[in-house]
Amino acid sequence: MTEIFGIPIQAFLGQLLLGLVNGSFYAVLSLGLAVIFGLLNIINFAHGALYMLGAFVAWMGLQYFGLNYWVMLIVAPLVVGLFGIVLERLFLRHLYKLDHLYGLLFTFGLTLLVEGIFRSLYGVSGQPYATPALLKGALNLGFMYLPIYRAWVVVASITVCLATWFIIEKTRLGSVLRAGTENPKLVEAFGVNVPLIVTLTYGFGVALAGFAGVLAAPIIQVSPLMGSNLIIVVFAVVVIGGMGSILGSIVTGLALGVIEGFTKVFWPEASNTVVFIIMVIVLLIRPAGLFGKEK
Repeated sequence: MTEIFGIPIQAFLGQLLLGLVNGSFYAVLSLGLAVIFGLLNIINFAHGALYMLGAFVAWMGLQYFGLNYWVMLIVAPLVVGLFGIVLERLFLRHLYKLDHLYGLLFTFGLTLLVEGIFRSLYGVSGQPYATPALLKGALNLGFMYLPIYRAWVVVASITVCLATWFIIEKTRLGSVLRAGTENPKLVEAFGVNVPLIVTLTYGFGVALAGFAGVLAAPIIQVSPLMGSNLIIVVFAVVVIGGMGSILGSIVTGLALGVIEGFTKVFWPEASNTVVFIIMVIVLLIRPAGLFGKEK
């Protein structure tokens, strides 16, 4: 049997693919955070709660209204995005010119509130969400059986991430978004409604979290605490990639998922902390992150 560093190649490649699945969630969630911070300068600690909200909206759609997975894959991110727009309009708008700490404290408080409401309604035990019939079964890759649904998660996540990067970095809309952040008064002079753009950008950023929540629902049970377990790692991913860097968050999210997967094979004890070890090393060498711009 072929081995890599004393590990059977089947186990090695299997862990690579499982790491890629985790990395896909890291990439989508950190992308939403990077969009919000990069374009709005808000540290959105509520991202984990909004990810959980997306999963719960998908579960409630199926449980109470009979709406299947494919419908909720579109509806749930829209609902979460709409919730984000209301938040931005009512509360966050007043915090833009204040210190980052105020936005962080507000979104942290919001996280506790949302999690508390869902915990009181549904308890802490997870709610099962069935895998859609079209994506049931597994692919025989020779060295392992890969569940079709997990392959779908990787493809869907990477597609959404690349589409978002292209829109923000390569289109006229993206140019207006970036210009509106850097010099809002000048952009408003050209007749662009900057407050509306800011609101829609925040809505899109949190909709990405809702989208990730729907993708996660059939893999992990839907529970009120599912976001709090993930958000700290996702923040570390954003810091490593560079705060506000769109491409950095995508590449770093996928890479760290794979590294975390390999660590489970070679050094299982460090698998939960490897992301933070890398974060410390990166911050010591390059404080702005791997893809961030040094000021």
